[in-house]
Amino acid sequence: MKAGIHPNYRKVVYMDVNTGFKFLSGSTQRASETIEWEDGQTYPLIKVEISSSSHPFYTGRQKFASADGRVDRFNKKYGLK
Repeated sequence: MKAGIHPNYRKVVYMDVNTGFKFLSGSTQRASETIEWEDGQTYPLIKVEISSSSHPFYTGRQKFASADGRVDRFNKKYGLK
């Protein structure tokens, strides 16, 4: 690999701003803030608006619209069962 062309890969803390949920992961993103993690070390902090803690699909709050398929609509239209 060429030296000096790859971004700096390091551990960062992601924080969901809606729920306060935090997790440690690796990233090349730059951050202006830092936070002290549970292990006593300081890591860059990246704030996100949606994570597995607040996304409706993962929390079970997602509502599914009743989407009938083509066959169901055909059967309903022509009275077939």
